[in-house]
Amino acid sequence: MTPSVRNVLDDLEKYVRSENYRGYDPYDALNSPLMPVLTLGTRAGRIAWTQIMRRCPVNPRPLFRIRKTFNPKGLGLFLWGYAKLFSIQPDECYMDRIRHLMDLLETMKSPGCSGNGWGYNFDWQSRAFFIPKYTPTIVNSAFIGHALLDTHHRTGLNRALDLALPIRDFILKDLNRTEQGHCFCFSYTPLDTTAVHNANLLGASFLYRLSDRMNDSELRETALNSMMYSLNRQRDDGSWYYAESRYQRWIDSFHTGFNLQALRYFLDRNTVPDLEPAYRRGVSFYANSFFLDDGTPKYYCNRIYPIDIHSPAQAVVFFSGFDHEYSGLTDRILNWMIGHMRDPRGYFYFRYSPVLTNRIPYIRWNQAWVFHALTEYCLHRAETG
Repeated sequence: MTPSVRNVLDDLEKYVRSENYRGYDPYDALNSPLMPVLTLGTRAGRIAWTQIMRRCPVNPRPLFRIRKTFNPKGLGLFLWGYAKLFSIQPDECYMDRIRHLMDLLETMKSPGCSGNGWGYNFDWQSRAFFIPKYTPTIVNSAFIGHALLDTHHRTGLNRALDLALPIRDFILKDLNRTEQGHCFCFSYTPLDTTAVHNANLLGASFLYRLSDRMNDSELRETALNSMMYSLNRQRDDGSWYYAESRYQRWIDSFHTGFNLQALRYFLDRNTVPDLEPAYRRGVSFYANSFFLDDGTPKYYCNRIYPIDIHSPAQAVVFFSGFDHEYSGLTDRILNWMIGHMRDPRGYFYFRYSPVLTNRIPYIRWNQAWVFHALTEYCLHRAETG
C-alpha cells in the first residue's frame, strides 16, 4: 500500500463522507419532476432526455430540480470498500461506517420481492424496457450480495449475512429465465426477459458463493447451470457480447471485467473442469485489447475515447487479484486513472478525452467504483506484501 495511493483513497473517502454518500447519477434524468412534461410521456422522450443529461459536460440537474440521493448499488460498493479497509486495519471508525451503510441498505430494499433485492433510485428507460425506480435488478442485488458476504467474512457481523441470504429468493423466484437445454440465463429484472451476460454471471457467482456458505448442492447446481449459459457464449477470442439481442452486440472493457470477476468466484473453488482455459482466454483478451502500453484504458477494444471511469476502475479491481502476473499493468492503469481522472478536491471524473473531460462527480458511477478499486488494490498489496 504505497503512501500515494493511500493518500488518494483518504481524500476520496473524505469527499464521499462530506456528501454523506449521496449524489447525482449519469442516468437520473427521470428524477426531475419536470420530465413527465418534457418527455411527453413517451419512450423516445425518456431515452432522449436521459442521454442528453448523461452526455452534458456540465451539470444541469439543479435547473431541472433533480436532487442528490442515495444509490443502493453505490452504498453496496462503499460497504465493500470499508469491509476491506477494516480487514487491513480493524479500526472502529470503519466498523461504524459499515453499520451505517447497512442501515441505509436495509431501508432501501425494493418492496414486493420474494427475498431481498435492490434497484436504482431513478426511473430507467432503455431501448428494451422501462424500469420504475427501485425495481430490483440482478446486477444491483448481486453486487450488494457479494459486498455483504465479504463484510461478514471480514468483520464477523451476522447482520451482513442476514441481509445477504434472502437475495437468493429474489434471484430464484422473481427473475425470468432464458433456457437452452439444462442451461439458462437470468433476466435483468422481474419485468424483462433480456439475456445480459454480466448480469447473469454476477447473479450466478453470488448464488455459487452462497451455496458454499449454506452447503446447498441444489443451489450450487443452479448457479453452475446459469454460469454455463454465458460460458457457452464466449467467443473464440475470449470475449463476450454485452447481450444476445442483435442491437446489444458490442464488446466493452468494464463489462468484460465484470464477466471475468464473476468467473473467478467459480474458478476459486475448482469445480468446473473446462473453466480454466476459457477464463484464461478471457483474461488474455481483456489485458491485450483494452489498454495501451502506458495504462490508458479504452472503452471499446477498437476505440479509446471517451474514456469512462468504469474502465480503469474495474480493471484495477480485477487485475489487483493476480499476485504478480499483471502487477505492472495494474499499476500503470491505476497511475493513469489518478493522473488523468482525479480532481484536486479528491473526487474522480466521469469521462475523459483530450478535447473535453466530463468532470461531474457522480457518486455511484465514479466515486463508489473508484473507492471499490482503490480498496481492492490496497487490500491485495497488504496481503501479498
